[in-house]
Amino acid sequence: MAFPSAAQVALAPAFADHAVIQRGQPIPVAGTAAPGEKLTVELAGNRATATADRDGAWQARLAALSAGGPYDLTVLGGDGRAVATAKDVMLGDVWLCSGQSNMELPVRRALDFDNQAGGFADPGLRLLTVEKATATVPQTRFSAAPSWLPASADSVPDFSAACYYMARDLRAARGVAIGAIDATWGGTQIRAWLTPAATRTIYGESEADLLALFTRDPLAANQAFFPRWADWWRKLSGDAAGNEPWNKPDRLTWTAFPAMSYWDEWKGTDFKAFNGYVWARRSVTLTAGQAAQGATLSLGVIDDSDETFVNGKVVANTFSWSDARHYAVPAGHWRAGVNEIVVLVGDSWGNGGFRGPADALELRFADGSTIPLGEGWSYAIATTQAGGAPRPPWDQIAGLGLIHNAMVAPLGPIRLDGIAWYQGEADVGMPKYDARLAALIGGWRRQFGRTDLPVLVVGLANFGAPAVKPVESGWALLRDEQRRAADTISGVTLVPALDLGERLDIHPANKIELGHRLARAAEGKPLPRVAGAARQGDTIVVRFDRVTGALASWSSDRAIGFELCDDAAGSCRFAAAVADGATARIAADGQPATRVRYAWADTPIVNLFDGANLPVTSFEIPIR
Repeated sequence: MAFPSAAQVALAPAFADHAVIQRGQPIPVAGTAAPGEKLTVELAGNRATATADRDGAWQARLAALSAGGPYDLTVLGGDGRAVATAKDVMLGDVWLCSGQSNMELPVRRALDFDNQAGGFADPGLRLLTVEKATATVPQTRFSAAPSWLPASADSVPDFSAACYYMARDLRAARGVAIGAIDATWGGTQIRAWLTPAATRTIYGESEADLLALFTRDPLAANQAFFPRWADWWRKLSGDAAGNEPWNKPDRLTWTAFPAMSYWDEWKGTDFKAFNGYVWARRSVTLTAGQAAQGATLSLGVIDDSDETFVNGKVVANTFSWSDARHYAVPAGHWRAGVNEIVVLVGDSWGNGGFRGPADALELRFADGSTIPLGEGWSYAIATTQAGGAPRPPWDQIAGLGLIHNAMVAPLGPIRLDGIAWYQGEADVGMPKYDARLAALIGGWRRQFGRTDLPVLVVGLANFGAPAVKPVESGWALLRDEQRRAADTISGVTLVPALDLGERLDIHPANKIELGHRLARAAEGKPLPRVAGAARQGDTIVVRFDRVTGALASWSSDRAIGFELCDDAAGSCRFAAAVADGATARIAADGQPATRVRYAWADTPIVNLFDGANLPVTSFEIPIR
């Protein structure tokens, strides 16, 4: 029998040097080897065996161990020799921190960095950062293998601030090794983080099948998706079928590109602060021999989105501000003579357009010959600038599970102490966030092998214009949907950040306090939440539970932010409340009231806190 060499056998990245492995739970250790190889895994005197499957993947299951270390995690080959080893491994508690930019925001950008920096070094706190990546199907390996790093002045500054400050508190409270995993991506919708099973449950078989088609045949998937996109454009623009810019580009007035660079950099134009849609056009003349070949159309990076056509036929739809576009275009799209490449570029923030440089753009034929495309482009600002273009299921930051597949799935079935989730800004305005959050939690719990795995959900911080009268608020609604999910899913805790926001900055800097609150929730300590509302004579009593001490209204004898709402009239009005123990009492004002709302605004001003200086988050509940 041929025994595997050290080069053939590898541990999964979660089991690398300096790793923290979850104490008190079974330990599934995974890796790769030659197919059929039999291996033995050793850790702290415990052994388990495994056999690599036909794809070379293997998994051994060690018994649960208590906190301790450092240890060597060793894989032995069939001859008993060590073929893979992870050194300096600790048994402790492991937390996965995930979400969008407010979880991604690094320590160096958070509050009080200079003063905190002196205390970063701690060999018992280990950090693992997952690089951004997407995949249309779940992966067993990361595109760029991450490394566990002990907390230090070098490793901490670029790590998630909310995650780090939570982990630091847990380390101090528990006295065991803490492992913190940062898998985050700013601007992402929750659907990008769902497991394949969850995406089918939420978005249906047809969307999942379309994503599967894209994996096999990107052009066919784009052609199948295109009628939806084209219908959006026609309704938006009023263009008749066959008369759209991709079919009749000469209808538009075109201007030459000043440079092959982001349009924000074009001198002498009004594009400096432009966000919206712009058509781009490039004519290319082909011989009959060239037109008979398939070709790859390379356009470089386009920020943010593009819908690309060749001679009126759709080629691709991509949303990404960082991925270079390389589109396979079959021979049937080309013709001898003049060909029209037309691209609708959409930009929602920051830079927009083609990044360049010019030599990144070319047409490469099947025979290896090329035509440079870096010059000769023209543009026309789209006649309509309304957003809301449909996003395909392979979209980078809003695709169906693409980020989960590349950034969470490769962690495999490792055991965790819990998950901290801070996301939702990108889902404001999209109803039923609570259902999507429940699907995310259920899918991740299945992956990590624990149906009761604790999940901490950060409520959205305040951001945007303050309200001077009762208003409808997408941010408040999403906070309330977060609350409802936490109230109905066992083991889920809502961590309020309502008072930590900055109305002019969507990325509030006070991640230290947020870390304290996350650690408090991880330790099972109470955080206040609404429990119900009922009439008692002429008073409406709003009850709260998990209150530390008693509620108090800071800087006033009244608690502000409450509203009474009348379903029949479809209106709400501000109502003063008085804090009383674990309740807030609202005097009836003689008008009908069926619901109580609280902190119902993008940036509500609130003063109701419990004895641990913790606020109540936005809610809307019926009066019983």
